[in-house]
Amino acid sequence: MSILRSTFNSRTANLPNRGGLITVLALLAFSLVLAQNKPEKAKLPKSRILENTVQVARDPATGELHARTANEVARPRSEVPAIRARVALVSVACSVTGPDGANVRGLTRDDFRVFEDGTEQAIAAFDAATSPASIAVVLDASPSIYREFGEMRDVARSLSHSLAPQDEVAVVAFAAETHLLLPFSRDRELLAAALASPELARVANSSQSFIYQALYLAAQELFRGRAGRKAIVLLTDGQDSGLGLNWNASSMQPAQGASSPLAFEDVARELAAEGIDLYVISTENRPRAMTDAWLTDHRAGLLITPQARELGMPQYTLYLAEMVRQVGGRLYFLRELGGLANVYQRIAVTLGGEYTLGYYPAAGIAQRGWRSLRVELRAPAAPPQSQLTYRSAYYVPAEAADR
Repeated sequence: MSILRSTFNSRTANLPNRGGLITVLALLAFSLVLAQNKPEKAKLPKSRILENTVQVARDPATGELHARTANEVARPRSEVPAIRARVALVSVACSVTGPDGANVRGLTRDDFRVFEDGTEQAIAAFDAATSPASIAVVLDASPSIYREFGEMRDVARSLSHSLAPQDEVAVVAFAAETHLLLPFSRDRELLAAALASPELARVANSSQSFIYQALYLAAQELFRGRAGRKAIVLLTDGQDSGLGLNWNASSMQPAQGASSPLAFEDVARELAAEGIDLYVISTENRPRAMTDAWLTDHRAGLLITPQARELGMPQYTLYLAEMVRQVGGRLYFLRELGGLANVYQRIAVTLGGEYTLGYYPAAGIAQRGWRSLRVELRAPAAPPQSQLTYRSAYYVPAEAADR
């Protein structure tokens, strides 16, 4: 072996910079190998307009709105998964906040009681934020809101730092139309790309804002068939262009007839049947009378009332609060929380401290319609004056009811 080395060295000793040349060639070869083996960076998919991919029709017999996504339309109805399982196990997400505003952790199944229509239910499943969460970030890109989007890069960083690695995030932007910018993904670089996408400017090229239509389509397209914790985080001013909502609470209900358009009630039913919590970030100022205490005190009843009007609450903000009251979640006001990134971080922390209680309704699901919910903490599970947040009802659609 030593002879071979000597012979090689003697033959190459007179070549200029041979060692340096060999080193350079070796480095180039190594770089080529790395370049070939380096995984390709994921690209943001082409955005889709959800109004073009979801078919909607109203059942003349029940008055309920039914929708089918493009994937379901392409398959025979016999192959489309039954919706019966959507409410066989009712999931109730709740959060417990201590007097200092921090999540109360470490609670167990035995610390909670759940009631449906006043009757206590046996808790069959319990999760303390260990299952992955599916979170849809839904952005109102109408001109009145678009100026807030300068903070979206900070929002992406905030969410990336605050969410668990297994949590999936989707991004939807809307004005006159609803654009899916990112389907559910764990890739935080794609999340950042979606929140900084030039597509947002194109979506914003409209003075209209179909808020509740975007919520309905996002729920249909993104959450059908998904298990685990589910949430929509909506950024908006609340001024909807589509539903014709007014101070008459009946404006929430669908009109008569198979061809009647989307109504507030349809959106609430869909989110409640799917178990999707709604976290709303309002860009408007908080109405003076709409304190957290007021919202808690009125959790059991409709918020669209003459009394609320007399207190000077804008009806469009009340409707956002009403949707949250019905389906669960929380209403935030951007101006009092110091920037979008802070609000999104707070929501992510709240989701990370959620408890999910599951039960099989003792009364069954033979009858469609709304069922009231109440959750209680057994003393002394949490510190005194802790706040318990949960949805006030869920909805059993006709196609999920026992026949």
